Amino acid sequence: MQVILLEKVVNLGNLGEVVRVRDGYARNFLIPQRIARRATETALKEFEERRAELEKVQAEKLAAAQATGEKLAGITVVISQKAGVDGRLFGSVTSMDIAAALVKEGFSTVEKAQVRLPDGALKAVGEFPVAIALHADVVVDITVRVQGEMA
Repeated sequence: MQVILLEKVVNLGNLGEVVRVRDGYARNFLIPQRIARRATETALKEFEERRAELEKVQAEKLAAAQATGEKLAGITVVISQKAGVDGRLFGSVTSMDIAAALVKEGFSTVEKAQVRLPDGALKAVGEFPVAIALHADVVVDITVRVQGEMA
């Protein structure tokens, strides 16, 4: 299926590009999230009429993400979890825990889908680098310090 991208999508394309994607990806994710629109003649004409407006909205989103990224860059988030004597956690620290800790710190725009854990959930006590993808072009590194509490 061919779709028109209404915003920049990582590994897919930029605003306004007509790309071919799998039908299920378009129907189940891109179109319901209003990230893309089916590429028909009328949709292409409407898009060209609204292009300036959509570019302005994308520029505002990028600016907001960059502003949040500047505040977020380099901060350390402390999360306490129950741990054994050897430093391994009972359970793990997930992207949802990290997003909740950032919301407590005052970064209400961070969602769990934006937290990038390259090696999966954190399962030990210590400091770990974590990437936060606020926008397709804005990725910020933070440090997550996991503290153990005795069970």
